[in-house]
Amino acid sequence: MTTSTDEKLHTGSCHCGAVRYQVTMNLDNLIACNCSMCGRSGTILAFVPATAFELLAGEDSLTDYQFNTHVIHHNFCKVCGIKPFARGAKADGSPTVAVNVRCLDGVDPFTLTPHQYAGRDK
Repeated sequence: MTTSTDEKLHTGSCHCGAVRYQVTMNLDNLIACNCSMCGRSGTILAFVPATAFELLAGEDSLTDYQFNTHVIHHNFCKVCGIKPFARGAKADGSPTVAVNVRCLDGVDPFTLTPHQYAGRDK
């Protein structure tokens, strides 16, 4: 299992590279959600404060999709269709980013053990 309580600077992107970002985070407390969106796309998510995330390229290549309660902005690359991250807010209102760990450079998702979250039941 690849996890670390130490935060590390990671880079990530969509498939075509039009959208690139960097994020400071560890690979603990990951979530695999079975809601209608995550279950279909197979994302593994890590939630980080928006201050730990920086979009390096591709703001103009992103398209936004919202569903259900319309509080999470699911960001997709217009070119390749991959969802590298989503934006939202925690219960206290502070901005947060849900990073799709499968889009991080050099991270093997098969070595991770995300917590299974029953989003379908929420």
